[in-house]
Amino acid sequence: MNRLSALASLACVAALATPAVAQDNVLNLYSARHYQTDEALYANFTKLTGIKINRLDGREDELVERIRNEGSASPADILITVDASRLEVADKLGLFQPVKSAVLEQRIPANLRTANWVAFSTRARVIVYNKTKVKAEQVQTYEGLADPALKGQVCVRSGSHPYNLSLGAALIAHDGEAKTEAWARGLVANFARAPKGGDTDQLLAVAAGECGVAISNSYYLVRLLRSTKPSDQEAVKALSVVWPNQASWGTHVNVSGAGVLKHAPHKDAAVRFLEYLASDQAQAYFANGNNEWPVVDSAVAKNPELASLGDFKRDTLPVGDLAKNVAAAQKAYDRAGWQ
Repeated sequence: MNRLSALASLACVAALATPAVAQDNVLNLYSARHYQTDEALYANFTKLTGIKINRLDGREDELVERIRNEGSASPADILITVDASRLEVADKLGLFQPVKSAVLEQRIPANLRTANWVAFSTRARVIVYNKTKVKAEQVQTYEGLADPALKGQVCVRSGSHPYNLSLGAALIAHDGEAKTEAWARGLVANFARAPKGGDTDQLLAVAAGECGVAISNSYYLVRLLRSTKPSDQEAVKALSVVWPNQASWGTHVNVSGAGVLKHAPHKDAAVRFLEYLASDQAQAYFANGNNEWPVVDSAVAKNPELASLGDFKRDTLPVGDLAKNVAAAQKAYDRAGWQ
């Protein structure tokens, strides 16, 4: 940790330890994250600040709709969810308010925050292949998955899912909309089956030889690596992972993030919570909760299986720019027939 980061971290902890103002002794959190390690994360915030967290868990769409319906009477202070496209949906609906914080500006890289919401962990969209069905050199890029040589080999979840829409948004930013649509058409032509299930289903299908290659978020693979189930342990033996596009713009990364809501009744507490999530200790909790990487360089996620995947060149496209292309990605997928 460099001296500047160390000072910022100490300032963050000192600010959190300051007694809370009476009306800010409560924080109402709407969360689409459902991980056991988050319990320790929230308990530690209360221990540091005296601010009690009231948490409402739910699906992203349900929480966004609830906040909209509650309007100015909403008790919610913070919305936490995953994927830049989902955060952008909430932002476009006017649900967030701008936050100015020296701690967040110092701790969170500029490409991982916007004026209205901030990322706190990252995950990569990786290529996973069956070592007996596909050669590594065939699947080194996202674009390469549209090569006719892979006809009947590709498994992937729905094109309407936010994870794939965010990938499409990144491709549009780097390759343009026309090339991204052509890529999507080639990908559809290479499907081994119609899209179904989640990323874990794609990985297991690749392991079983139903298809040769899949696109998956990195944490799904790490979950299999950490699993004690004999079937999962057997499955991972058949799989290899590729960090795509290492020779060009880097592997697409997405985020878990949060923002202060427009009508937050406890704004001061909400900002303090976001600053807490940027501390080294909270970063480790937050990232380990879903086998992700912290966004703060000095924070360390103690996750041997995640570390075993190694390091890689990441796409540094700003998350705000990524989110802006999501609608165009959906249209390109629709025209290509990726349902």
